[in-house]
Amino acid sequence: MHASDGTAPRGNEPRGPGGPEIWVRGPVGEPEPPRQPYEEDRQLVVSARQFSWVATHGGAGASTLATVFGGHDAGRNWPRPDQGEPGSVLLVGRTHAAGLDAVSHTLDIFRRGDAPPGLDLDAIVLVADAPGRLPRQLTQRVKVINSVIDVYRVPWIPAWRTGELTVPLPRDIASLARLTGRTAP
Repeated sequence: MHASDGTAPRGNEPRGPGGPEIWVRGPVGEPEPPRQPYEEDRQLVVSARQFSWVATHGGAGASTLATVFGGHDAGRNWPRPDQGEPGSVLLVGRTHAAGLDAVSHTLDIFRRGDAPPGLDLDAIVLVADAPGRLPRQLTQRVKVINSVIDVYRVPWIPAWRTGELTVPLPRDIASLARLTGRTAP
């Protein structure tokens, strides 16, 4: 009998061992055993990317950022990847005129290819030099820098001024927290 209408199957219908042939999309039978990783697969370990915080001027805030977000505090020196220091660089500067000049100067070193070999400039981190909004002239300079490379802004955090670095992070810096692998606020 035909499965759907109760009639006998016609001679030209395909038949399997127990009746009409059924077409199934996808694998049939026992599932394949899970693939065993190749040796090179087992050596791949995903870990949070490590950064070197490089201050473009004194008082930029690189040490504070390295303490809060993790990573290597290179101070005003270039990191040394050949000695195990991360070659991924985050340049740090304050948002005042002198700080933005220093950031632009150091950014130009990378642009010209004069930075030491093995270093990759990942982003610029600008730390507020005072509470409140930036003056228009400084905002324009930040926009110019941001047109060349990603810029992360860190707002004025009063607790950091007194050395309280374990306070909850403001939402404004969630993107920087994600970049560095720190749990976002």
